[in-house]
Amino acid sequence: MTPTALSDLIGPVIRDLARRSGHDLNRWLDQVERLGGCREPMRLTGHTETLDTQTGQIVSTYDTSAEPHGHLLLRCGNRRASRCPACAEVYRRDTFHLIRAGLLGGDKGVPSTVSAHPRVLATLTAPSFGPVHRGPGKDGKTVVCHPRRTGPSCRHWHKAGDPRIGQAIDPGTYDYTGHVLWNAHAGDLWRRFTIYLRRHLANTAGLSRTTFDATTRVSFAKVAEYQARGLVHFHAVIRLDGRSSTGLVTPPPWATAELLGDAIRSAALAVSLDVPGLDKPLRWGRQIDVSVITASGAITERAVAGYVAKYATKSAETSGTLDRPVRAHDIARLKAQGVPDHTAQLIRTAWRLGNHIAHPEYAHLRLREWAHMLGFRGHFSTKSRRYSTTLTRLRQARTDFRIRITRDPATTLVLGSWTYAGQGLTPGEAALAAELKGTGTAHGK
Repeated sequence: MTPTALSDLIGPVIRDLARRSGHDLNRWLDQVERLGGCREPMRLTGHTETLDTQTGQIVSTYDTSAEPHGHLLLRCGNRRASRCPACAEVYRRDTFHLIRAGLLGGDKGVPSTVSAHPRVLATLTAPSFGPVHRGPGKDGKTVVCHPRRTGPSCRHWHKAGDPRIGQAIDPGTYDYTGHVLWNAHAGDLWRRFTIYLRRHLANTAGLSRTTFDATTRVSFAKVAEYQARGLVHFHAVIRLDGRSSTGLVTPPPWATAELLGDAIRSAALAVSLDVPGLDKPLRWGRQIDVSVITASGAITERAVAGYVAKYATKSAETSGTLDRPVRAHDIARLKAQGVPDHTAQLIRTAWRLGNHIAHPEYAHLRLREWAHMLGFRGHFSTKSRRYSTTLTRLRQARTDFRIRITRDPATTLVLGSWTYAGQGLTPGEAALAAELKGTGTAHGK
């Protein structure tokens, strides 16, 4: 197929926008500039009226019928970098500030005293469901691909970027069913871990559960990350706080980072979950990393916040899966869509187990809806209630700021009605927006 010339895409868009007047084109440029690079903006139709709260008179009106194509364009707000890098960057920054506030305090409603509380960065991984090709180690050096002392291996040295990394060495013996069901229950495994962690902390400190719950609180913020093999693992900032009706206070003297680390390891190893159809219960992997967060050194508050936040915008794309829900017609076309064999088999397994008639025991997991996520259906970024602020409050703070600089919320009230009219730019609009961004052209300059 012959590629479409850029001028063939952009020219009709400019002529269409300017067909009534230059105002339409200028207004479209204003809207695109305000989107800040959003790839898939939402299109809304509707109107608003701004009232004076003292007199009840209408101060101003707005109607999208005066907009180009009759639509108001708003940012999509997608957290996934594979779908919208611009909105994902906003999400990443919000997550960074959320995590950092819970580590340093002194901002966003968190007292500065939390910086002296025991804090660790913990990583909980999945177990093995069969040997996969190994890539470079944590130090970046390549290693021989021999995942186990016994069993299949390929004996090659896979460099970073090798498409074989994470793929099953022997697909015939790989436990694809266990793999998908582990992903599907990862959220429940985490929930059980948090329960076990409080129990193990109480036992280690020599306290009853009642006394522990009355004096100590476990706060956390976590993100999920996909490994190349298609399994999720969790990175979590875990903090010990004192419990008080007045807010976050210093925890008891026995609460140390070392004790917290020991309890995390023992609690994770104790968690198990029985699932129908599996010969053995689901558990966390044996690889459990716990690092104490300090004010200086390699594991600092800022480094941890940045490390955790970068995973909040990623999805399962590292395993080569699709970035959208799977439909029945996709199952036979996975290879043609560039999905690796290992990942394709995981998607097919999730689709098979998601058949409610053949597998009613898994109906509540909605595996067909989450086949593109290889069974994982949890939130990628979660936190406990008292860890720090929320993403909703951060977004509301930006909204309140924009309101303050455009009108006085104390004396005006905005009433409106909105209807969703679609999402995304046309190919021509997208090409024009990308060209304007690439050349650094700004409206009015």
